[in-house]
Amino acid sequence: MVEDEKSEAAEIDDSSSTMSNLPASGKWFVLHTRSRQEKALAEDLTRAKVGHFLPVGVFARRYGNRKAKVELPLFSGYLFLRGTVEDTYLANRTKRVARIIEVKDQSKLEWELANLHLALQHKVPIDPFPYLAKGMRVEVRTGPLRGLQGFIEDRLSIDRLILKIDMLGQAISMEVSGAQLDPI
Repeated sequence: MVEDEKSEAAEIDDSSSTMSNLPASGKWFVLHTRSRQEKALAEDLTRAKVGHFLPVGVFARRYGNRKAKVELPLFSGYLFLRGTVEDTYLANRTKRVARIIEVKDQSKLEWELANLHLALQHKVPIDPFPYLAKGMRVEVRTGPLRGLQGFIEDRLSIDRLILKIDMLGQAISMEVSGAQLDPI
């Protein structure tokens, strides 16, 4: 079956997009996975009690004449691990990891992942968005997403809040009323 590239914004399944099982200490590492191994690696790490974060969304896909909802990682090919170097070696031994990327700016990645996690917790419709180097940094001042920070971009005359993961060169977007946003 051939997959049609048309898709709708993702619905959120918070069950596997959780940061609550993360240890309070440890360094962040980005694991670049082998093709389509993100969820399997997350399951392996859960069984090994290694802290990790795999943000996922449920996307509508077309397969011929059929529509299906498919749970997919928001950042294809990447999983975030928080732990020790030994934990990364354990992950590497699963044969699901293509490359281990050390995070130089731990606090920046922590901030970016916390914002992403907040958006996932509130089940806001999101969709993958091309990485943007330019844009105004904003914070949501009202509503359930209060405190969420990101970058604003006008796409098709709809206010879009962009949450970027600089290290991956990827981003996601969500619809937010411009009235709720204040520049930082």
